[in-house]
Amino acid sequence: MNQGSLGTFVKRMDGVGAIKVVSPETGVLEWLEFNLLRLNSGEEWEDEGVVKLSSGGEHIAEVALVVLSGACSIYAGNASWEGLQCRRDVFSGKATTLYVPPDTRYRIIAKSNFEAAVVKVIVTDKSAGIKEPVLITPEQVKRRTVGFLNWQREIDDIIDASFPAARLLLGETRNPPGNWSSYPPHKHDIHNPPYEVRLEEVYHYRIFPSYGFAVQLLYDGEEQEVYVVGDGDTLAIARGYHPIVAAPGYRLYYLWALAGDERQMYVRFDESHSWVLAMEATIAAK
Repeated sequence: MNQGSLGTFVKRMDGVGAIKVVSPETGVLEWLEFNLLRLNSGEEWEDEGVVKLSSGGEHIAEVALVVLSGACSIYAGNASWEGLQCRRDVFSGKATTLYVPPDTRYRIIAKSNFEAAVVKVIVTDKSAGIKEPVLITPEQVKRRTVGFLNWQREIDDIIDASFPAARLLLGETRNPPGNWSSYPPHKHDIHNPPYEVRLEEVYHYRIFPSYGFAVQLLYDGEEQEVYVVGDGDTLAIARGYHPIVAAPGYRLYYLWALAGDERQMYVRFDESHSWVLAMEATIAAK
């Protein structure tokens, strides 16, 4: 783990079962916990909407379980979804995602080798947000293409502001080889709506082929952190601008999860580079 003042960078964590990667106890986060779940075919795992502390305490939490690969059956609250055939890998299709409201139990049975990202967000009001588990299918995921030239990328909005979550915003981004994203650089670490709202964020990366790399920047005008990203790495972002670029020859994917008191994507662009937005608009108008 590399602990900076702007973010916490964690190299790939291998193993089977539930793996806690970053949480409010491991650095710069206040609300978000990010876990990986890896099961062999036939194995099952059960959990609930809480963030458990090493001290023995716990906080209620909303949960999003994003299937990265594999087939499974899901049981959550009084609902069930059996025999789900999800994507082969994160580059082959949109995600299947389970949303679980606070303090609700859920169970996963793997029908093949299975991997998921499990995002938990501490909530202070149990009544906030939707009250029943929801399965978000690939057909319900909103896909958009943003940027232009070598900063064009594909974004899947899984849980956006229209979904009645309590604090969580969630999605996936895919960069073609050599392309930038989170570009022009933006940040969301100050509460100043409607120009910017404070949202902490976690990135979880995959790269194809898996021996490739990307470069992640974090800066705020005074401090700067640079990370060479490999397949399976994770970054918790506390503050600052955070653009990322895929190395030529390698596709980049990252799951992003944000949490804050206001669920709006109000971001501030770095004024030194925001002219790129005007150029995009000019080209689009032609």
